[in-house]
Amino acid sequence: MVICAEPPPKLKIPESKITELTDDANHESSKPERRTRMHHIERHRSCVVTLSDMELNDLQPRRLLQTLEVSKSPGGGSQCSLHEETPTDANASHRHAIADAAWEALKRSIVYFRGQPIGTVAAIDKSQGAALNYDQVFMRDFIPSALAFLMKGEHLIVKNFLVETARLQSREKMVDLFKLGQGVMPASFKVHHCNPTLKTESLLADFGETAIGRVAPVDSGLWWIILLRAYTRWTGDNSLAESPNCQRAMHLILRLCLSEGCDTSPALLCADGCSMIDRRMGIYGYPIEIQALFFMAMRCALSMLKQDSDADFVNHITKRIQALSYHLHSYYWLDFQRLNDIYRYKTEEYSQTALNKFNVIPESIPDWIFDFMPSRGGYFIGNVSPARMDFRWFCLGNFIAILSSLATGEQAEAILDLVEERWEELIGEMPLKICYPAMENQEWQIVTGCDPKNTRWSYHNGGSWPVLLWLLVAVSVKLGRPHLARRAMELMERRLAKDDFPEYYDGKAGRYVGKQARKYQTWSVAGYLVAKMLLDDPSHLRIIALGDDGHSRSRAPCLKRSNSCP
Repeated sequence: MVICAEPPPKLKIPESKITELTDDANHESSKPERRTRMHHIERHRSCVVTLSDMELNDLQPRRLLQTLEVSKSPGGGSQCSLHEETPTDANASHRHAIADAAWEALKRSIVYFRGQPIGTVAAIDKSQGAALNYDQVFMRDFIPSALAFLMKGEHLIVKNFLVETARLQSREKMVDLFKLGQGVMPASFKVHHCNPTLKTESLLADFGETAIGRVAPVDSGLWWIILLRAYTRWTGDNSLAESPNCQRAMHLILRLCLSEGCDTSPALLCADGCSMIDRRMGIYGYPIEIQALFFMAMRCALSMLKQDSDADFVNHITKRIQALSYHLHSYYWLDFQRLNDIYRYKTEEYSQTALNKFNVIPESIPDWIFDFMPSRGGYFIGNVSPARMDFRWFCLGNFIAILSSLATGEQAEAILDLVEERWEELIGEMPLKICYPAMENQEWQIVTGCDPKNTRWSYHNGGSWPVLLWLLVAVSVKLGRPHLARRAMELMERRLAKDDFPEYYDGKAGRYVGKQARKYQTWSVAGYLVAKMLLDDPSHLRIIALGDDGHSRSRAPCLKRSNSCP
């Protein structure tokens, strides 16, 4: 049973939240309305002086806000007076109001199965007619919700989610007479009411057979392992991870990912649309998002697998971690010097000592990257395969690389340097670009198949996704640069709640609510809450971040400029 029939009301500062400010010199019991930057301020009918929202936004941080105070006069009438309030106080009250609205929306999204909370629906927006699959519980979408619930002390819903999805994994999975691997986790599930009279319920899982494009989710199993580790780490309860069902689930997921084939790369081969970018966007091959999640999931699993039960399996994981780390550092990392080296590559090299191992043609380097790459900064590019380097910036893969310690300390700092140097491009007016830059014209036609949802600067094609804020905050806190997180938070708080927590924003700067964006998108709500809690208490970072164990990285070889010059 899903208790989300109606969307929550638009954010309005409740009377119970109005701060009581008093001016003892003139009035003993004045009660002004709280001032916010985000919401329209209704003028009291007896007031003759107002401040516009724009004036509030334009005030300098250290200036005093003059807010209108409506108070009772000794004669019983009402009058207006000016009361000084610091911006810090106004901002704090504003954030509390947004957080209250977010928690209300998150609780409305909870799904119950047999009387127990089991997850959250993708969105509770009923304004766009058909729910499609937004009324389902998605594996990847639930991650920020789960983190928010854990940090709030509500552990049961996360535990139930992990237990039930592990049970769903054991079901037989068929797509057009083809049986999927045992380790595949569902992309989503929903509660099915088998017999309303008897009130019997079951779970219906989607393993890709009903998804748009019919692509199995590669990231679902990886996120499941990461969430299991977060639950174990936060609660201190090892019994769930040590249970036979969870041990088996981890084994099945990783055996599927570690299975041997004809590939010469330790990276995980994927189809287009297999991750958060679940539509055709040219990420087929070895996308950085999946590789970073794969690396993190393997590291999380090593901390939870029973070491003495299958030493060979554990050893296999350890070796794959090292090989994957070496591969990503050697071929995916890009900074100014590395770009210059690729620009000067020789081609058609045939030997084991070839520097241009994938035979990338320098003329295929896109023009935009030369202006985009700052002198300081760097990132892991989107994809590498024969004669192909996808130079696009993908937010999720790079931030997971920092949280999992796939990135070295120097690389992690360089990624945030890039974000800071290219703030207007990657953050703009609404955090955060899912990828950069957008494809347009003929490239968009060929790569996306003329996808009307992924037009330039929209949705996955350069759209801005509020959910990604929690990742930016997490990596900023981890690297001791919270000022970046606060700057992004301030941008989001101006509009997110006023716009009813949309799924994504459109436009080069992220100024417009997405043309097909659902309102009250649950992970937009939860992403904000997680970001806020991480900023309020940086110690919460332990729920998701992994330290550098010193054994998970193999040193990549240094490039020799003489070998790369013609």
